[in-house]
Amino acid sequence: MIGMSLSLYDKEFKEEAVKMSYDIGAVKTSEDLGINISTLYTWISKAKHHGNQAHVGSGRKRQNPANEESVKMQKRIRELEKANQILKDALGFFALSQKK
Repeated sequence: MIGMSLSLYDKEFKEEAVKMSYDIGAVKTSEDLGINISTLYTWISKAKHHGNQAHVGSGRKRQNPANEESVKMQKRIRELEKANQILKDALGFFALSQKK
């Protein structure tokens, strides 16, 4: 099987890794997820050039619970940070309306 590359990551994992790299940087993402930095850079490049069609994946995700949990936690952190910002903005809006 010379020249054939078998992907151990599914499309969702690759997409989340690319998003995570935008948030915390590629080097930190590759360390946290235990993936090679050049692999991550390839995924980032494909995402920039091909959008939704970028990551095909093999349908199998590397079975490493720590990596999987890290991706889930990073996603949850991003969601909570967005929710906190919405609440801060709303609080500021209501504070201004009370002063009038």
